Amino acid sequence: MGSEGPSSPITTTVHVTGFKKFHGVAENPTEKIVRNLPSFMETKGLPKGLVLGSCTVLEAAGQGALGPLYELLESTVSGRECGMPSQDRVILLHFGANSGSHRFALENQAVNEATFRCPDELGWKPQRMPIIPSDGSILHARQTTLPVKDINKSLQQMGYDVMPSDDAGRFVCNYVYYHSLKFAEEHGIRSLFVHFPLFLAIDEEVQMQFVASLLEVLASLNLQ
Repeated sequence: MGSEGPSSPITTTVHVTGFKKFHGVAENPTEKIVRNLPSFMETKGLPKGLVLGSCTVLEAAGQGALGPLYELLESTVSGRECGMPSQDRVILLHFGANSGSHRFALENQAVNEATFRCPDELGWKPQRMPIIPSDGSILHARQTTLPVKDINKSLQQMGYDVMPSDDAGRFVCNYVYYHSLKFAEEHGIRSLFVHFPLFLAIDEEVQMQFVASLLEVLASLNLQ
């Protein structure tokens, strides 16, 4: 009886996405990371109170991939609508590659602008286009409600080369993150985007350990 009711432990359910290849990056590290994450965490062991809800690899595309993206987003809240305890937390955790970086980056925000430097994998190349027109200007930004500075500090203390960032670009990563942040706000959940370097910059094993540590930090957060 004592384990029931308001005193029940909080469960954090994390849904993870990565991307397939895109222009200039034939092998996206986040595709391999996300595909291998369930077995990696099964071997390592999930942090207490954390559930790995789903691991999905998305096409590196904007407008043409909205159907699969929203199918995924809707699936993350279906349990809540069916009576999942309100004290349980849901986090959308998106991974993308930054081929020019040598460190991890936690993205604070996404901007309502799609200006693709090259066509996405479905051939779309918007310029100065609002991602969600009803949000108004392409200067409009949406911020994550997760404490990026605290998460960053914890990961740095674990020895990772990681930084907070206010610029997720204007390509597919920013596009997906903006939609995710809007969805998260509307459904009372949280979203975070993380940029990863290529395996040439930080090897695969370290990147997998980084994700495991990130999940540990997310599970330990004291969120309202």
